[in-house]
Amino acid sequence: MPFAQPKFLMALSLAVAVLSGCNSYQPAPEAFNQATIQPYSLDSGDRLRITVFDQPSMTNTYTIDQAGYIAFPLIGQVPARGRTLQQLSGQIAQKLRQGYLRDPDVTIDVDRYRSVFIMGEVGQAGQYAYVPGMTVQNAVAVAGGFTSRANQSAVDVTRKINGQVITGRVNISSAITAGDTIYVRERLF
Repeated sequence: MPFAQPKFLMALSLAVAVLSGCNSYQPAPEAFNQATIQPYSLDSGDRLRITVFDQPSMTNTYTIDQAGYIAFPLIGQVPARGRTLQQLSGQIAQKLRQGYLRDPDVTIDVDRYRSVFIMGEVGQAGQYAYVPGMTVQNAVAVAGGFTSRANQSAVDVTRKINGQVITGRVNISSAITAGDTIYVRERLF
């Protein structure tokens, strides 16, 4: 019997280690949540409707390529990744002033946001269109809802913030942004 106690303690410590590993994710950091209320930051896959007043040949839709640029008439490649709509508009207007147009009036709207990706315990995992104001719960509904094994209280969301990829655990009523990857975990019991 003297060996029973050390075995019990070893089994208990192993169980504690396993269960604490299940809790290794911390709640999402403050910057993670702030990203959903900041001005929209452009990235690859966004399709923009760019209007140059009185210049119908330049008014068109442009998609941000994988390198983070748009190809714009006369001025060529314009870096768009990480910029807001207002910043990009000002940048295009400034380049057009350099020998092309006297006082260009450039406005930009998002024609189509980059997709969100939904994985894990959902009906149809995959890539889906992002809609402004979308929550985790909306995204899961679009992906066919939770499976019977899904943990429906919290999900892991991976998001790019200031060029850094961060994963945080959020509840299902949390807002998401374009480009997020949502992973619905399996519940333990």
